[in-house]
This record gives sequence, structure tokens and C-alpha cells, in this order.
Amino acid sequence: MAAARQAAQSIPSIDRASTGARSTSLSVAYGTSGGVMYRGHAEDVLQSGQFRRYRGKVQLILTSPPFPLNRKKRYGNLQGENFRTWLADFAPAFRSLLTPSGSIVLEMGNAWEPGEPVMSTLALRALLSFLANGNLNLCQQFVCFNKARLPSPAQWVTVERIRVKDSFTHIWWMSPSVRPKANNRHVLVEYSKAMRRLLAIGKYNHGPRPSEHSVGRTSFLKDNGGAIPSNVLTVANTTSSDEYVEYCKKTNLVLHPSRMSREIPNFFIRFLTDPGDLVLDPFAGSNTTGAVAEELSRRWIAIEANGDYARGSRGRFR
Repeated sequence: MAAARQAAQSIPSIDRASTGARSTSLSVAYGTSGGVMYRGHAEDVLQSGQFRRYRGKVQLILTSPPFPLNRKKRYGNLQGENFRTWLADFAPAFRSLLTPSGSIVLEMGNAWEPGEPVMSTLALRALLSFLANGNLNLCQQFVCFNKARLPSPAQWVTVERIRVKDSFTHIWWMSPSVRPKANNRHVLVEYSKAMRRLLAIGKYNHGPRPSEHSVGRTSFLKDNGGAIPSNVLTVANTTSSDEYVEYCKKTNLVLHPSRMSREIPNFFIRFLTDPGDLVLDPFAGSNTTGAVAEELSRRWIAIEANGDYARGSRGRFR
């Protein structure tokens, strides 16, 4: 964690407070050697005078804003055009925080038309508005697949049986730059058994393919230490017995009902940042992003409006 300790020196002392210290404009829920959790609405925190110190210094904004669900959640979520305009209004502020090579990664779930078995285009319209409002480039689209996700929407999937379950979310990778910092060598996955066999025997069927691609004689003979991953991330359900859960139960704090899977920040932080870089999650919830960032020797900033969620997230840093 030497890189995190060294990088944390650039965070002013008030930001590292762990006693719930307050400034005139920012409330600090807690801090660690690598980061700080601010308590407040992202709109207010980002516009505060003290937060200006971070402009141009954030390498990655990684977050999952409240999804535009038809059913209201305890953590707060907007619907319809209110959600689209609310999210788009963040784009200029997010861009001002980024380094020239920085990235924004947003996870967004699907939306359905109220009372109808048809999907809403709200998520796509919100993305387009966000891109336009921030003058951002869409670098790549990812799909986050959870095969163990509960069947939903229940009315159409389990009651009327006229739809299949919705088991993925969108992840949008954006940047002001067309070539932001990124290195897929940092997120290689294990070779398949077939590829390991190919490397062992040192030969394969090269030449033209039906797709009209032509595979060279030695194209697949170099061992790169792993395979380049696809843009489909497979995640597991959030666990019901980790340190965060136990901490919240012990301290009588409300568990966040929609916790981000660790696989998401683990992948994108390694892919888009280097040790010592600064990562921000403005809708932190249980602060999975901050915890993974600290484990990977990155600095982090988190913002959360709900006091119970902010206090409970401290359990990730025990």
C-alpha cells in the first residue's frame, strides 16, 4: 500500500479525518490512508468550494447511479424524464474533475414502461443526453451479466409468463478523450484449455476463414500471459455474510439493498488506472468502489447521501 500512502499525501488533512469532522461545506463520514467518504448529496458536494481542489485530478469516475425503476427504492430513484435530466446535469461537473486521459464508467439497469410489458428507452436516452451534455466520447459498451439474478419484472416473467428474466445491466465507458488511459494487459483472463494446448503443440490450422479473415502462420503462438477479455462481465450476487454485512448488523445500520458487485470496480480500476491514481464514486452506496480501489493501491473519493449507508460502508475497511 506504499503507493496509496504516498498518493494520499495530496489529500488535505480534513479529507483524511476519521471522526466525522465537518467543514463549512463538506461533511466527512470517515477517511482512510487512501481515501475519504463524504456525506451528502452528490449535487451539493460536487458544487462545494472545497471540492474544487479535485478538478482535473480524477482518473476514473466509476459509479452506479440510482436506476430509473418504476418502484421507489429506499435509496431514492427518479423516473422518466426527471431521471434523464437529473443524470445529464452531472456530465459537465464529472468532466471538469477528470484528468485529460480520464474516464467515466456508469452502470445502468434496464427500465420498463409503467404497467406495460415493454421496455423503456429511458436508459438509452439518458446516456445520449449525458454524452451530449458533457461533450464526451463513448469508448465502449459493456454488459454485466448475473445468471443468478431473480426473475424480473415479476408480473411479466413469473406471473403472466410472457417475458424472460432481465439478467444484465449496461456499463457505459466514456471519456473526453478518444484515447483515454487504458491497458487490457492489466485485465487478461486465463487461457482456455484449447488455447493452452495450442501453445503447447505450437501449431494450428492457419489460413483463410469463412469470415474472410486470414489467420497468419504464427498469429496465435505467442504466450501473452492470458487472453484478452470480452466486454461481457459475469458477476455473482452480492454475498450475505461478508465483513460489510457483519459490521452493519453489529452496529444496527441498514444494509444497502443494491450493492455493486466487486467484479465491476476490480475490472475497470485495473483496466483504466494505475496505482496512485484517484478514483471517484459520487453515488457510493456501500462504497464497494472505494474498498476495491484501496485494495488496488489507488486513492479514492466516495459520496453518499444516506447516513446509514455511508456509516455502514466503513465496515469494508476493517
